[in-house]
Order: sequence, then structure tokens, then C-alpha cells
Amino acid sequence: MTETLTHEKQTASAWFKTLRDDIVAAFEALEENHTVGPFSDMAPGKFEVTETKRSSDNGSDAGGGLMSVLRGGRVFEKVGVNVSTVFGELGPEAQGAMAARKGIPGMKDDPRFWASGISLVAHMRNPHCPAVHMNTRMFWTSHAWWFGGGSDLNPCIEYAEDTQHFHDTQKRHLDPHGPNLYQELKEWADEYFYIPHRNRARGVGGVFMDDRCTDDWAADFALTQDLGRAFLPAYVPLVEKRRVQQFDEADKDAQLIHRGLYAEYNLVYDRGTKFGLTTGHDANAVLMSLPPLAKWV
Repeated sequence: MTETLTHEKQTASAWFKTLRDDIVAAFEALEENHTVGPFSDMAPGKFEVTETKRSSDNGSDAGGGLMSVLRGGRVFEKVGVNVSTVFGELGPEAQGAMAARKGIPGMKDDPRFWASGISLVAHMRNPHCPAVHMNTRMFWTSHAWWFGGGSDLNPCIEYAEDTQHFHDTQKRHLDPHGPNLYQELKEWADEYFYIPHRNRARGVGGVFMDDRCTDDWAADFALTQDLGRAFLPAYVPLVEKRRVQQFDEADKDAQLIHRGLYAEYNLVYDRGTKFGLTTGHDANAVLMSLPPLAKWV
């Protein structure tokens, strides 16, 4: 493994920022163009952008990023699109949350790390519009590097054709990287986004990977980029179709209960949440994924 990967880290970090910009623009366009249907008489939402900082034990620069949150829009009740690039040294607890692998090579003797990525969670106004999550990321240590991420759909009211479109779009973007890759990452998502104490998945799945390192950085980065590129064509058409549908109180109640399920997963099981909090990143940015309202029965 190369010791620094300076150019590669800069390239990955810049890509995550570009993907963030594309998604923010697409979501604000959804807000502007929603002129018919529920909530269309409201003002279109805009993202509020805040710089975030990671705190280090000695007060030195440890990186940060941008937290972009849209609240109270016509289409999105709350959506966050965060990017960050952080670095420093990892303690034992943070090392355990950093990746799926058991034991990160060389970290005991050299705890330096670098991480960059994008994380997105959208909670919708209309309960017919599915909530969604997406993230891609790159980690580096002095002895190893790897990519991770994916996206998954979380509808409270399920439509088989929406689920099919979401998965078909991801498969189309992944097939150039290997004929069996989509199925592998789909099964990984089914396992990762499962809630053991509820004996169910939190949504209708998607794709997910971690510890992706084939020793071909360019190939693994290209795969990670296509995971990101798949997101907008997989998701935006579903929002455009469902945002105009009427709904009733029972639909809204189902949405709030499903949001409770989502909150349980992110607070109890999600590895990204654990990593962000244990490494001193901005807590508001880390917990951006939580819904604005939820309920439990």
C-alpha cells in the first residue's frame, strides 16, 4: 500500500463535494417545480449550509466539512446532504466503528487515519414519497485504504414498481463493474440494514459495500463513483411521481411510525453514526439523519 495516496485522497474528496453539489441542485429543483398537489402552496425550501469541524484532543486542525439541510419544504420535510474530510488519530473505540473488518492493519502502532465522504438522508412531506439514504466514502490509514457506501429506499407505503425501479437503476450502474456485483451488494444491504430487535428490514433495500479494496484504487474509485451516480436517477423519478398524490391521516400515521423504525436503526446499529460520534465530529451533522417527527406505538 502506498504511504500517503495524496493525489487519490484529493481526487476522492473533490468527487464527494461534486456529488453533493449535484444532489443539492436536483433537490432544490424538485422544490421549485412542485406546483401541483399537497403542499404546493408553500414556499419552496432552500438548503441552509453550515461549516462543520471535527474536534481533536489537542485542539489542532482535524478537518471538517459542510452540513447542508433543507427543512420545511414543499417536498422535503427534512433532508440533509453532508460532506466531510477528517483526519487525525483514532482511539480503540473509534477503530472498532471505522469498518466492518476486525482489526485494522497497523492501527495499533500507527493510529493515523484520513476519511472523506458524503452522507444523505431525506424525510419527505408526502407519505407516498419514500424516505431514502445514501452515502459513499473513502478511508485511509498508513497500512490500508478502502471504499464503502451505498443507498437504500425506506418507504412507509410500499409500491412494488418503485422498488423495482430503484434496484434496476442501481444494477444498471453496477453491471459494468462485474456481472455478480449488484447481487452481492444487494444481499449485503439486506443484511446491513436489518433491525434484529424488530425482526425486519428498515426498508426495501438497495446496495451496500464496505472494506472495498481490490488493490486497484482507480477501479474501486470508479465503482464508488457509479454508486453515487446511480442515486439521482434511481430516486428523483419516484419523488416526481408520488409527490402529487393525496393522503389521509392513516397514511401520515404510518409514516411517523416508520420514521421511528428508522431512528431506532440509526441510533442503535448504524456504524457511521458510531464512528462520527466517537471521533469528535460535529454531533448535529452526525445526527442529521434523524427525522423531524416520529412516533412509536
